[in-house]
Amino acid sequence: MTAQEQRAAARKFAEDWNGRGDEKQDTQVFWIALLQHVFGVERPTEFIQFEKTVQLSHKSFIDGYIPQTKVLIEQKGKDIKLKHAYRQSDGSSLTPYQQAQRYAGYLPYEERPRWIIVCNFQEFNLYDTNYPNGEPEVIRLSDLEKEYHRLACIVNENSKAVKKEMEVSIAAGEIVGKLYNALLRQYNNPEDEESLKSLNVLCVRLVFCLYAEDAEIFGSRNMFLNYLQEFDTRHMRKALIELFQVLDTKPEERDPYLEPELAAFPYVNGGLFAKEDIEIPQFTEEICELLLEKASADFDWSDISPTIFGAVFESTLNPETRRKGGMHYTSIENIHKVIDPLFLDDLRAELNEIQQIQVDKTRKQKLEAYRDKLSQLTFLDPAAGSGNFLTETYLCLRRLENQALRLLSDQLVMGDTINNPIKVSIQQFYGIEINDFAVTVAKTALWIAESQMLKETEDIISHTIDFLPLKSYVNIVEANALRMDWETVVPKNRLNYIMGNPPFVGYSLQSKEQKSDILSIYIDEKGKTYKTAGKIDYVSGWYWKAAQLMQNTTIRTAFVSTNSITQGEQVAGVWKPLYDRFGIHIDFAHRTFIWDSEANMKAHVHCVIVGFSCAVNEKPRMLFTGNRMQIVNNINAYLIDAPDIFITNLNKPLSVIPEMTTGNRPADGGHLIIEDNEYEEFISSEPNAKKYIKRLVGSTEFINNKKRWCLWLVGVSPIELRKMPKVMERIELCRQDRLSGAADRQKLASTPSLFRETKNPQSFILMPKVSSEKRKYIPAGFLDENTISTDLNFIIPEATLYHFGVLESNIHMAWMRSVCGRLKSDYRYSANIVYNNFPWPDATDAQKAKIEQTAQGILDARALYPDSSLADLYDELTMPPELRKAHQKNDQAVLAAYGIKKGDAAYSSESACVAELMRRYQALTET
Repeated sequence: MTAQEQRAAARKFAEDWNGRGDEKQDTQVFWIALLQHVFGVERPTEFIQFEKTVQLSHKSFIDGYIPQTKVLIEQKGKDIKLKHAYRQSDGSSLTPYQQAQRYAGYLPYEERPRWIIVCNFQEFNLYDTNYPNGEPEVIRLSDLEKEYHRLACIVNENSKAVKKEMEVSIAAGEIVGKLYNALLRQYNNPEDEESLKSLNVLCVRLVFCLYAEDAEIFGSRNMFLNYLQEFDTRHMRKALIELFQVLDTKPEERDPYLEPELAAFPYVNGGLFAKEDIEIPQFTEEICELLLEKASADFDWSDISPTIFGAVFESTLNPETRRKGGMHYTSIENIHKVIDPLFLDDLRAELNEIQQIQVDKTRKQKLEAYRDKLSQLTFLDPAAGSGNFLTETYLCLRRLENQALRLLSDQLVMGDTINNPIKVSIQQFYGIEINDFAVTVAKTALWIAESQMLKETEDIISHTIDFLPLKSYVNIVEANALRMDWETVVPKNRLNYIMGNPPFVGYSLQSKEQKSDILSIYIDEKGKTYKTAGKIDYVSGWYWKAAQLMQNTTIRTAFVSTNSITQGEQVAGVWKPLYDRFGIHIDFAHRTFIWDSEANMKAHVHCVIVGFSCAVNEKPRMLFTGNRMQIVNNINAYLIDAPDIFITNLNKPLSVIPEMTTGNRPADGGHLIIEDNEYEEFISSEPNAKKYIKRLVGSTEFINNKKRWCLWLVGVSPIELRKMPKVMERIELCRQDRLSGAADRQKLASTPSLFRETKNPQSFILMPKVSSEKRKYIPAGFLDENTISTDLNFIIPEATLYHFGVLESNIHMAWMRSVCGRLKSDYRYSANIVYNNFPWPDATDAQKAKIEQTAQGILDARALYPDSSLADLYDELTMPPELRKAHQKNDQAVLAAYGIKKGDAAYSSESACVAELMRRYQALTET
């Protein structure tokens, strides 16, 4: 279907279903019609499953499920409000989305949905399950004609071509991995660095030859295979050495008596075969079989994607090396999340506008100018890896150029001569990469990409263009990007865009050298290292270097990064110097998303994408949350549409509230702690100790209701202690443990009967330091002096129900989600960042009383289920309806205290709510 036909179909579909829709009678007809008429699915009844069985405590049925694209559909009648909670058959109260989530949780892992669509015939709410607490993308039926593409996820798993390329490329990587391992075993010293470098070069050369014969770059298909088949295992090594020498020698400089089989190979150049002293081991039957059968005869290399294959190929490196370097490989989909808003969307739009020009002469002039523009753009990836970003960008530019050439193809023939019309060149692409093998892989991937696009151009102009010899490509430099001047690679007056996927290494995991890299970069105007530089992730160095280079230019940059640089105390450490020193601003961003790679041993990372620049940006600022894009006024360093603020560590709260402190660190070697399975035996052998034993809770014990105990011996007299020999044994063991520790720990040996801290308030609120991101609310709670909190929690002595109600509200949780740090993906609550900076409401006495009432309602609802842990109660799939309702009432009471009313953006949108809190924070800190 053309776009015009699809718009017309969407308009008719919307007209047909306007104002109608019965859940029982119309669901299947509605979705079949949508799939068939709007999205062109030929056999929709084979594409979508209706009434799919799911076993909860009882048998239930999913309204619609699309296996191919992992879409779960929860259909409601036209009069049902999609954000309201409705009573279920089991007595629970759930919104349609929560109902769909519950179904999803009971599906086998391989069937878990990527998307959930909740629909009432008049509106589609599209949820991205990578963002379990995110807001849906809303598509109204009345807007379907112009917004049908936003539902494309129901049919677009991946284009068939991309899917095939991916499958072929991954299979190619597996072959290379086997070949690599078999060759490695043949080296005399397989751990020698020079031997490994030789092996890397050998693998790259073999891959190029395998690709070149299948793509007919060498002249005829199977040319490489036919040559090797003439040799037995014993002579294979020598045959390859001779071939490599020939491929690096110009025909006029070759031995005139060279065997015809070798003389037929073309001159490759490009430096790929230049080094003749690489170490090549003797071959085995296994290696020959892999090379001649698996890799050559049984496999077609011409269909690989150079973008994907580069990453897969690089995965033949030692996994430990890859982990230490912080290297992760970006999928094509995620590359486009970077390059599309950075420049590609604009280039596509420009070409589309040119195509609409009706005057033939003007259109051709514009197309030529457009091609010239493409050929003058220059790109730098300062963490190039295997060249994914450079390769994919090159392919995209060449596809745009080929599209322009199709429109110009009638004027390419000039007399009897056909010019080489290609203007876009791999020479426009620059990179910096610290790993020598990755540098070679990146260059090879670009050569393969160049070959593939050349074939497409030849089809357009119906003429052959010589690909070989390769032009020497030295634009990718082997170096530490953080220790060099990027202008030595490409002058900034020639550069347009910086992009890439710098290494992900948290500040606590950095090597001594990596830490030194960061400390040498993050320096102020006086040459002094910023105090916060020691606690920022390694990727931050690339942000600094890019911001520094972009000064007084129109260069724009976008990087994939771990989301930690936009959360918690790192935000001020990473971003404030960039704003203050270089005047950067964020142009677009993708908020946190779960990111997978194409490489072997996939990396599962929580990432963000940030596009930023120093030059004035007149384009709208775009903020992406999953599949949803918003045009916003500003994007701050927390990736929120809010003022540019930096929330720093505060030792005391901004508002007049009780202070939050850390619980008690035992520092006892475990000797003052009594595990639940040893409690009875200990009491039996030392009954006098029972009155000195208290319940001990860390965050895990508190949330999961796990029993643990401790000896709390504060104020116990020496004579009483001496009456308890089992207790004295533990105290002595604690003393010995402390004496064997570091200097600060040794000081504690003078009080071996006590925890490091001895805070035991009569009443306090406990806030776990770490909690799962899957929970909408971090479950805090009230405890008394009979329970001791460890330092894995925060405690607030003398806190009231009012404080509990505000802390347990969604408005506080929204603030927490935006500014807290993360432990992997889990929330990492902080007293100095989250609690002390939180702008509390100026609540009236009546509003405080209301919040106290709703806070008590939460505690009462929890008490209805004494056998359930907080983990059970706050699981989104099992949360009791009474507790959910109590939280909703508390949320409304707290919103009212802030003056946020129904209808306000901050009432229904979490991001708008956080933006309002940040404005309040700004006002508090400026006064």
